[in-house]
Formats: sequence, C-alpha cells, structure tokens
Amino acid sequence: MLAIAALCLAPFIAALIAYFYWQPQGGMNYGELIPAHPLIDPPLRHLDQRAVRLSAFKGKWILLQLDQADCAEPCRAKLYNMRQVRLAQGREMERVERVWLILDDAPLETTLIREYDGTRMLRAAGSPLLAEFPPPGEARDHIYLIDPLGNLMLRFPKDADPHKMYKDLARLLRASRVG
Repeated sequence: MLAIAALCLAPFIAALIAYFYWQPQGGMNYGELIPAHPLIDPPLRHLDQRAVRLSAFKGKWILLQLDQADCAEPCRAKLYNMRQVRLAQGREMERVERVWLILDDAPLETTLIREYDGTRMLRAAGSPLLAEFPPPGEARDHIYLIDPLGNLMLRFPKDADPHKMYKDLARLLRASRVG
C-alpha cells in the first residue's frame, strides 16, 4: 500500500522540485523581451517633410532602428539586416515594415536612400518619441520590434545575427493572428 502511495506521489514531488529548484536558464527567443508598452504617437517627418505617425503602420510588425543621418558602418549593417530579415520571411514579408528614425536633420546620401528603398526613413530629431527608448548612444546599437498594436516589445542585441533575428520574427508571425 505504501509503495502504491509513493508511486502516485512521486510525479507530484518531482514537479514541485523541478518548479522551485530547477528552472530553465534560457528562453526560445534571441532578442531581449522588453515589457510591452504602447509607444506615444507624435508626428514625425518623411524626408520630403510630409508628416507621418507610427500609427500609420498599425497592423504591421515594425523593425525599427534609430541612428544619425551620416549612417556609419554599424548603421548600414542594421539597415541591411532589417532588409534581409524581412525578405527571408517570404510570403509573410508584407506583414513587416522597416523604419529608420533619423536622429538629426543632416542630409542623407542618395545612394543610401536607393540601396534601402522600401525602408521608411523618418526624421525624429527632437521628437518626444525618442524618450521611449534607452539613451541615444545605447538605442543606436539595437534593432527594435514593434508589434501590430503599436507596442514596443523586443530589441535585438548589438551586432545581431540576422539568422537568429529571422527565426524570432518568423516564430512571431506564425503565432500572431494580428498583423
């Protein structure tokens, strides 16, 4: 009788031990999850000075980077990675937008605009939206992901691996019914 009781209690005791003392260290995602919060929606400017808001892209996943207009090599690498990750999504790529928030009013190189055609290049100098991100030096190191409801939810590490970014985004697109 005691053996049967021990046999029945063993899975329960093992589950308690596993729950309290043997917690997994890593997650499935490559990017760092940020406590999701809706972004404020102040007006930004297109390169041709037309006003636009991030809410114009509501319903789509947004890969977003912040950087200066001079766009040094790390900036170009992020633009390239965003483009490649979006293209790798195949038929799901229409659900993803790429946005570059330009932190100053300096002119952009024409070759850069042409090379990354399709990336929404928006001027955000002095915008209160920038306060939603870490300080400018650190914010420029990352690519951020905004969900279709307008919540900032994930950031990829500095010098992110595009293959791992692709996997994270593909998993989100597969699981999401929104956007």
